[in-house]
Amino acid sequence: MGKVIIHNQVTVNGAFEAPSPEEWLEFDADSGDAGLEQLILADALLLGRKTYEGLAAVWPQLGEDPTMGHYAERVNGMPKYVASRALTGPLEWNATLIEGDAVQAVPALKEMHAGNLIVSGCGELADTLAQEGLVDEFWFWVNPHLWPTGPRILDGVGPIRLQLVTATTYQSGVVWLRYRPAT
Repeated sequence: MGKVIIHNQVTVNGAFEAPSPEEWLEFDADSGDAGLEQLILADALLLGRKTYEGLAAVWPQLGEDPTMGHYAERVNGMPKYVASRALTGPLEWNATLIEGDAVQAVPALKEMHAGNLIVSGCGELADTLAQEGLVDEFWFWVNPHLWPTGPRILDGVGPIRLQLVTATTYQSGVVWLRYRPAT
């Protein structure tokens, strides 16, 4: 059975959208390799509409980028499941629209996949899945920044007690934190 994993890049104070494009992520070879390994091990992406539309507008063109080619090849080729009340199928970019309620559909997707279902983005879908107890792990890539504005990850969700599984520190100052809901 697959696991649902919320996977997100955040600042130390929990922001997940940069105030400007120049102020985003810290990259180094080790954390980049770890991120690619996670994508290789994943079976599929689980996306909300806004995240799907944003990623689908960019990732297909990144295959030609020498720094992003390996990521783009994996992301573009893997199946994607999109939760949306506004979109209609069929979808592009190797994506399938989730029919009906996402909360009811996710257990069947977990049964269908042996590997990880990565929830990229931290909007309404991630909030709902966390609140409904459908998230098996939370992976936060904490970047060494503080942003004064912007949406915060899982703002308003909870209470959910988490148990630390592992913490990995990278040369850039990025820390990868893996949590599971505490039992």
